[in-house]
Amino acid sequence: MKEPIRKLKEQPIPDTLAKPVRLVVAALILRDTESGPEVLVCQRKPDQPMSLKWEFPGGKIEIGETAEGALVRELNEELGIDATIGRRIARVRHKYRNGGTIDLQFFIVREFTGELENRIFNDMRWSQLEHLPNFDFLAADLGLIRDLSEGKLI
Repeated sequence: MKEPIRKLKEQPIPDTLAKPVRLVVAALILRDTESGPEVLVCQRKPDQPMSLKWEFPGGKIEIGETAEGALVRELNEELGIDATIGRRIARVRHKYRNGGTIDLQFFIVREFTGELENRIFNDMRWSQLEHLPNFDFLAADLGLIRDLSEGKLI
């Protein structure tokens, strides 16, 4: 005789599973040089989460903003520039060990007005694309870094 199917007790959903996905944008600010294109990379400050990791400038999309609008705002806040947002070249969904998940969109920026001003970062540098793997980037950026350094996206 078969045993009856038992109903499992409902378990509360752990907080790590209940965290909403954070919508984030980042800019690949490019400049052309004689030795090829360079991209601006920025280093987080020591007192920030994931301290001293390298990333591309950008941030969270606020409610009611488009991805492009959020990126214009973030670049103005972080770097003091008014950027013209180009095409989206990548979209990544990444889950961090702490349970947080981000949906990250990367856009090309080739034009902006104003002088680049470091308002929030520990360091900022221009890097040739093939040298990007030498930086200690955030985990969510690593696939993009590989593709950029191999000349696949730009």
